[in-house]
Amino acid sequence: MILNILVETPPVWLVFPFVGLLLMIATGPLLFPGIWHHYYKHISVALGIAVALFYILVQHNIALPLEALAEYISFISLLTILFVASGGIFIFADIESKPLTNVLFLFLAAIFTNIIGTTGASVLFIRPFMRINRYRLKPYHIVFFIFIVSNIGGLLTPIGDPPLFLGFLKGVPFSWTLIHLILQWLVAIAVLLVIFYFFERRNNILDDIDVSGHYSNKILVNGKRNFFWLGLGVALVFLDPNIFEGLPHFEFHGKKISYLRELLQLSAAFFCYRYSSKNVLKSNHFDFEAMKEVAFLFFGIFLCMIPALQSLEAYAQNHKDTLVLTPTFIYWSSGLFSSVLDNAPTYLNVLALILSNANLSLHNISDVQQFIHTDGVVLLEAVSVGAVFFGAMTYIGNGPNFMVKAIAEQAGVKMPGFGKYIWKYSLPILLPVLVLVWLLFFAI
Repeated sequence: MILNILVETPPVWLVFPFVGLLLMIATGPLLFPGIWHHYYKHISVALGIAVALFYILVQHNIALPLEALAEYISFISLLTILFVASGGIFIFADIESKPLTNVLFLFLAAIFTNIIGTTGASVLFIRPFMRINRYRLKPYHIVFFIFIVSNIGGLLTPIGDPPLFLGFLKGVPFSWTLIHLILQWLVAIAVLLVIFYFFERRNNILDDIDVSGHYSNKILVNGKRNFFWLGLGVALVFLDPNIFEGLPHFEFHGKKISYLRELLQLSAAFFCYRYSSKNVLKSNHFDFEAMKEVAFLFFGIFLCMIPALQSLEAYAQNHKDTLVLTPTFIYWSSGLFSSVLDNAPTYLNVLALILSNANLSLHNISDVQQFIHTDGVVLLEAVSVGAVFFGAMTYIGNGPNFMVKAIAEQAGVKMPGFGKYIWKYSLPILLPVLVLVWLLFFAI
């Protein structure tokens, strides 16, 4: 199908709100935290509304803003039920800290990340991980947790990491990531766990101390009822009118827009919170601040991203004879921007470029599904892996990174600052793993 630009190419200056919002998300918590935390919601909503009004009032096009809002609601609905359900589960792990125990814990948590997402898994597993290691807890424990659980672990399903869920909303089949990216996941997880094991072997704080009597060797789980809500939230993802005929939906410009799935997910989140154990919520220090931040910021991101996506599509169309997209270019470019900006909008913008270069449109689900069956599908693999994996390179690459850092510091861990995290851990440990993944899968 030949690409159809839905409206005239937007003026260049209309991309500035998107770029500015991403830069503020990246630098605000570091350079002006007080102002940012007080005004971020106002800034994000104002910029998003301003861009939407331009399309509605100036270009007389309501289709793109409504489509963006529909995708935003689907995105937030899933995150909400996963966040609330995982926040109502408390894992009390009172077992002795040993290298192999920690390796197994991180591996199992990485698998579970694909069921409840990086945010849910980070909230659920970071405190029991710190409790297991309470007598020998070091910053590297938290850093590897961020690498493995808060980022790389979520590559296998659209639920695992926000960029992949946005791809699912655009038409990438649910099982595609598991089928096509399992080897990349295994290589990265395995190598990081081996490196972590050697860090553990060097942690000899307790070598001369017998602490075996300090552990009950029990694992207790409170709030088990919330596993039902987790399962329900995941199952509802498949209530997509583009997958199953006959489901209630809005028909808008030839596209089926879901609303039943979102209503059920938000209702499930409400009842889950209503009937969650208050003691468990208190034990997890649960509140909605992190979810509110995600909701406000992504409202602005989804709307401000419209002109950026259109501009990239137009650029690819105008330069398709000279623009050569290789797996190497896609992997490293999506990775670089995911390191310093949010990886979800990075994924969508690079995917728009890829599809437009193939004379297809990100706005058409059938185009996305058609592209998956072409030789260019390796580019989709490259942007998926790049966006997810490189989100661990900095604290600002993925939302859960800062959340885990804050929880660890609250527990008394002296976490490295922004720069030290990069030069002491990301560059010498994570970057070589990412290079290895590139050499094995995308250096063609």
